Amino acid sequence: MNWIWYLFRFDGRIGRAGFWCSLIFVLCGMILLLFLCAGVMVAFSGKIGSFELNADDVFAIVDPSTYRWSLLDHVPLLLLKLAATGLLLWIYLAIVVKRLHDRDKSAWWLLAYFVLPGLYKQFEERLPDSYWVLPLALASAVLTLSAFVETGFLRGTIGPNRFGPDPEAEQADDSASPAKSWDQSRELEIVPPSASPPGGMHVKRGT
Repeated sequence: MNWIWYLFRFDGRIGRAGFWCSLIFVLCGMILLLFLCAGVMVAFSGKIGSFELNADDVFAIVDPSTYRWSLLDHVPLLLLKLAATGLLLWIYLAIVVKRLHDRDKSAWWLLAYFVLPGLYKQFEERLPDSYWVLPLALASAVLTLSAFVETGFLRGTIGPNRFGPDPEAEQADDSASPAKSWDQSRELEIVPPSASPPGGMHVKRGT
């Protein structure tokens, strides 16, 4: 399996199996990064504080309240979190884009499936408590659920589409064809029996 293409490139298509395998790989990477961040916190402050690592953290960039954090006291952790969040975001988008391609949808669908719900989640606690916010909450929930079902469970386009060949069809072809077939007619050599005994021996008849 070409993990460089799976995790970092945006071209082509991946099926449902490749999508879930990639997410498992990302989850393992997140766990390792969390341990690394915990080690940095212990090294510079002597204690482990509250820390999250999520692709949704990218929306904190457009949130002014994010900059209330004391940057001078947490520069190493901040740099590590920025690098980890950027890497996680790139991998997540690469996986989702290829899955959208498998569904014959362009990457612009990320605006509905990722950007809009992410912005709402970032600012929902500061939105006024009124009825006009309810449609926004409902739309965010519907879009999030639709993205989960679309990318995780629905089969892609059967056959090639504008983004490439069908990955599930290729996997089926690879599993159906054996690595090397055995041609019995070529392996077995049929030799007709000799009329004379082996070794050139002759049998005399008695007179």
